[in-house]
Amino acid sequence: MNEAQTKIAIVTGAGSGIGRAVALELARGGWSLALAGRRTEALEETAALTKSDDVLCVRTDVAVQEDVAALFAAARDRFGRLDLLFNNAGTFGPGGVPLDELPYEAWRHVVDTNLNGAFLCAQAAFRQMKGQSPQGGRIINNGSISAQVPRPHSVAYTATKHAMTGLTKSLSLDGRPYRIATSQIDIGNAATDMTEQMQRGILQANGQLAAEPAMEVADVARTVRHMAELPLEANVQFATVMATNMPFIGRG
Repeated sequence: MNEAQTKIAIVTGAGSGIGRAVALELARGGWSLALAGRRTEALEETAALTKSDDVLCVRTDVAVQEDVAALFAAARDRFGRLDLLFNNAGTFGPGGVPLDELPYEAWRHVVDTNLNGAFLCAQAAFRQMKGQSPQGGRIINNGSISAQVPRPHSVAYTATKHAMTGLTKSLSLDGRPYRIATSQIDIGNAATDMTEQMQRGILQANGQLAAEPAMEVADVARTVRHMAELPLEANVQFATVMATNMPFIGRG
């Protein structure tokens, strides 16, 4: 991607894991980046790893409307337009808690981050992409394979990720007149801090604990970059990227 073709991306949850890996991969492709997350120090670490001077770090809690507005305003002021939102920020919440014991406050926290936060970021991106010239852009939502099939004791996470699929479909439909392409990547067992427990042993549908294989997070990042760099006339609507031997097909 040469200088005349430089694209602008916002990556949420960019301080670690999948968000960091995607930011690094996009930077390798010549993208300019606005990195969002709740920990400024972690964002700055990601920025340093990109080895790029064209990176903006904005401390953001995606569940807070004012934070999201400030993120998109800062990115617009710095870069002038927006070509991609990787809508990635999320939390498992208190995993492994039986449904009847899950505190409502924990449910609300997961919903506020995974669903409300994703909506707020998507809405802000949609507004900017609709109003800019040339019009259009791309939104890629991080769905998780839990958007398709749940794990035991994961009601809040699973419900929000199923809702993400509905958000993706609605954004895809509503964005058609404005050259806004929306897609979703469902990721299974990428090797990050959030999935470390799966490699040690995690509850299966049959009640047993079993270690699960994981894949390199860089493989996810390369997939996101491929989706991001398609022309707006083409779209990977849904992609599932998973560790080949994880118990997903046949789960339960």
